Amino acid sequence: MTSTTAQPSGPARALGLATAATFCALAASALTITVMGKAHRAEVFIALSEPPVPRSAPPPPVAAAPVAASIDKPLYAGHALIADPALIENSPAGPLPRIADDGRKPMTAYAAPAAAGKLRIAIVVSGLGLGAKATGAALAGLPAAVTLGFAPYAGDVQHWVSQARGLGHEVLLEVPMEPFDFPDSDPGPHTLRAGADEDGNIQRLNWALARFTGYAGVTNLLGQRFLADSDALSPTLTSLARRGLYFFDNGAAPQSVAPNVAAREGGAFAQAGETLDAIQTAAEIDKHLSALEDEARAHGSAIGSGFLYPVTVERIAAWAKGLSARGFVLVPVSAIVSTQK
Repeated sequence: MTSTTAQPSGPARALGLATAATFCALAASALTITVMGKAHRAEVFIALSEPPVPRSAPPPPVAAAPVAASIDKPLYAGHALIADPALIENSPAGPLPRIADDGRKPMTAYAAPAAAGKLRIAIVVSGLGLGAKATGAALAGLPAAVTLGFAPYAGDVQHWVSQARGLGHEVLLEVPMEPFDFPDSDPGPHTLRAGADEDGNIQRLNWALARFTGYAGVTNLLGQRFLADSDALSPTLTSLARRGLYFFDNGAAPQSVAPNVAAREGGAFAQAGETLDAIQTAAEIDKHLSALEDEARAHGSAIGSGFLYPVTVERIAAWAKGLSARGFVLVPVSAIVSTQK
C-alpha cells in the first residue's frame, strides 16, 4: 500500500500564513512595548532641582519674658534698655511709663542711637506684632535706624519689641483711635473715641500703654476722626507728655489738629510729611522716598511713614543702601522730635 500525505488546499494555506503573520506582529508589538513603552503615549520625565535656599531667615526672637505685672529691675535686649523700674508706674493695668524722679524720660531712655549728619531722614514702619511672618521679615529686612510701630494686641508683642530693640530699632506703641468710618473700619478693642468722656479715653489709653515696655513714643492706629477733634485729643497728648513720651502723627489724617494741640500742650511731637505706600507699587514708593530727600534738603530733616507691606520693606531697604553717598543720614524719630520741642 502506498502512503500519501494530504496537502492543504489554497485557501487553507493562505489562512495559515495570515495567522502566522498576525502572531509575529503581536509578538513584535509586545517586545516593543516591553523595551520602549507604548508608542502612542509620550513618556514624561520631571527634573527635580535642589530646594530653594531662603533669602534671609528672620533672626530668632530675643529671649525676653512677656511684660510682667510689675518690674523691679532693669531689663535689656542685648545692650538696649527695654524696661527700667525708675521709668515705670506699676498699676493694675500693668507697667505704665512715667518720668523718673531724676527727670529722665522714656522718650530719651528708650531712644535708639542716632548717627550724626546735617540732612536727616526718619522713617516709621507700622503694623508690626500682629503677624509673625510679616514682623520677622520686616526685622530681617529693614535698616536698624528705621523706627518701628507695634500694635498692642498680640500676646507675644513684648518678644517682638525686645527683638526690635536688640537689633537697634526705636519702637513706637500704636494706640487705636477712631476713624471716620468707625465701626466699618475698626482699629480694635479699647479704641479712643471722639465724643467719649475723658476718663474713659484715658482708661483705654492706659490699657494700650501697659501692653509692653521699651517704646519711646506713641503713634496713631487709624484715628482720622479722633485726630481731628481737639477736645478729645488734648487730654490724650497731655497724658503722654506727662509720661515723658513723644507723639508721632503718621500722616493718615489730613484734618489732624495734632500739631496745634501738641504745641499748645507743650508735648514732644513729630508728623510724617510723606506717606510712602498709599499706592503699593515700587515706583510710587520710590517717588515718595525721593520726595523725602527733597524735603530734607529744604528743611534739614524729613519724616516718612509706611506699613510693613513686603514691597515697602524691600524698597526702603534698597533706598537706604545709597543714602549716605547722597549726603543723607537715616535716624530714629526721636532725633528729629528733639529739634521740634
